[in-house]
Amino acid sequence: PYKEMRDLLKKHLDNFVEIYVSAPLEVCEARDVKGLYKKARAGEIKEFTGVSDPYEEPQDPDVRLETHKYSVENCIDQIMDHLKKKGYMEFGE
Repeated sequence: PYKEMRDLLKKHLDNFVEIYVSAPLEVCEARDVKGLYKKARAGEIKEFTGVSDPYEEPQDPDVRLETHKYSVENCIDQIMDHLKKKGYMEFGE
């Protein structure tokens, strides 16, 4: 969740692709089948990203997936298109 760690990884890993899986916090909470956000809000989980611990949003990710706007299939297509464009994957005809 921290920019500093992402920058470190980018510096030391070849072919690093930053994919930002984006959704408003309320959407994340609504999707939470394990009830972790509820526990974090009750103080049962300390340092929970987005609740009691900050999340530093990527400013210029390679791919930004707005999962509250697009289907899973569309998000997968966005990732695959990026990987193909960068030459990381080849797709058959």
